[in-house]
Amino acid sequence: MTVKHLKILHQHNSSINQTFEKDGDDVIQGLTKSQKSLPPKYFYDDRGSELFEKICDLPEYYPTRTEAWILNEYADEIAAITGSCELVELGSGSSTKTHYLLSAYQKAANSLTEAVPDAFSYIPIDVSGGILKTTVLHLQEKYPDLCLEGLLGTYEEALLYLGKNHGRSRMIFFLGSSIGNFTESESNDFLSKVSHALTKGDYFLLGIDLQKPKEVLEAAYNDSQEVTAAFNLNMLAHLNWRFQGNFDLDLFRHQAIYNEIDHQIEMYLHARSPHQVSLDILDLKIQFQAGESILTEISRKFGLEAVQAQLQSQGLETVKIWTDPQKMFGLVLCQV
Repeated sequence: MTVKHLKILHQHNSSINQTFEKDGDDVIQGLTKSQKSLPPKYFYDDRGSELFEKICDLPEYYPTRTEAWILNEYADEIAAITGSCELVELGSGSSTKTHYLLSAYQKAANSLTEAVPDAFSYIPIDVSGGILKTTVLHLQEKYPDLCLEGLLGTYEEALLYLGKNHGRSRMIFFLGSSIGNFTESESNDFLSKVSHALTKGDYFLLGIDLQKPKEVLEAAYNDSQEVTAAFNLNMLAHLNWRFQGNFDLDLFRHQAIYNEIDHQIEMYLHARSPHQVSLDILDLKIQFQAGESILTEISRKFGLEAVQAQLQSQGLETVKIWTDPQKMFGLVLCQV
């Protein structure tokens, strides 16, 4: 793996790093609240990324295959609307669904009558170095003409790094309804950063999970094989490794419930018995009572009209929306 293909933002860009809080401050803040919580970014060490890829293949977990169907059906149309542009993916993971877009944009680049520098280019961004390296190598082999640079870092680091410094049109995309992991205020802040990394005429493609019956949603996050439970519990293993902790995973159990008032899945880890946990690097000790919970993730479910209004408030005008026939999932293409 060469620097040409992979840039580590949080190590090589100190000016960016200085704008963010000290590593672990969010853990301290979350675990010392009355309702303990942890940011979803701690799901994604290498093991967590592997488990999430397994979740995506589960029979109960409809979002990945449904979004993949939409992309397979409409990728050529998306490429035709935007034209040849620099593709930037936030939270790329294994880039499995992205192949539909890459193939469509490769065809678009090959059809150009005049040569355009880097007409077929892709920037995957992820916080998991292991999966990002594997993805970059695989994509370079599958698409030898692809101009490719992986960015290892958070969304915030990547969007700040990218900024508006691009000489050609750009499309940022955020698939998997990952925006549902943000509160409304957090998603407004995120969309503002996305908008800042785009110039007039650039595009943003957003995947959103649409509102649906409670029983469908809860089954998707409490799968019969308990892969989601392992994914949730792995967050504690990640904290143990990262901050010299002593979480005992056997002392917690996974649960996901659908909050019908706020239209969101809420994922918890419940303490099975009273105990104390230490995170030595953070100089933090946490007491747990039996039944006390840690909120590890929310996953908001959306209505199309509300999403369009929120995007518009951040200067992103909806161009077109695609859904599956059952209207379980949506892709929204918007433009600055």
